[in-house]
Amino acid sequence: MTMDNETKPETPQPAEAAPADERPEYSGRNLEEAISLAEHRLKIPREKFNYEIVTEKTRLFGMKCKEIVIRAWAKDEAADNAAERFLAELMTVFPLELTYQVKKRSDIIFVIFDGPDKTMLLRNDGALLLSLQHVLNKLSPIKVQVDCEFYRKRKEKKLKDYAQSVARQVSDTGREEILDLMNPYERRIIHIVANETPGVTSESIGDGFLKKVKIFRVPR
Repeated sequence: MTMDNETKPETPQPAEAAPADERPEYSGRNLEEAISLAEHRLKIPREKFNYEIVTEKTRLFGMKCKEIVIRAWAKDEAADNAAERFLAELMTVFPLELTYQVKKRSDIIFVIFDGPDKTMLLRNDGALLLSLQHVLNKLSPIKVQVDCEFYRKRKEKKLKDYAQSVARQVSDTGREEILDLMNPYERRIIHIVANETPGVTSESIGDGFLKKVKIFRVPR
């Protein structure tokens, strides 16, 4: 099946949200109280707004008093559903026979792929799967994480084992190691593991989506 100009789905454009520091804040003695205040001030139910916790602190007014401050803003449902709408349209013209399941939290969208052609997503070290994730994150204001056949879990274990081996080698020999080109997801795992090794650190090298990672001893 081909994707021509007449059937190619339009790319939904996410709306621009207000800068975080311009969103109104609401406080309460606990999260429930802060959310209830936001409902009252915004005059919409909590299901129709997003919120983030700004701070949680203890004030002293003769006795300890806990305070939680949140920022809240009305949901842009069209933008929040951009990834799902794009997937629904894409699957009508996509040349692979796939199904998917979407699980949403307030801060992340999980897309789990399945179907007869799912192994095609995992070829070349998951290149197509990660490409879909990259596109969905460009469209959605909410972070999107995709998976298929527990690819992420297996990939993370492989990368962690590799990073630990290289970091130990650098620690023992003092010689820096430069790894092959990696995408942001892969580099993040390498950086975390490398920096857990005493006396060793890491940095990304290059420009663009794919970069190399250098692992080296911390200068004394």
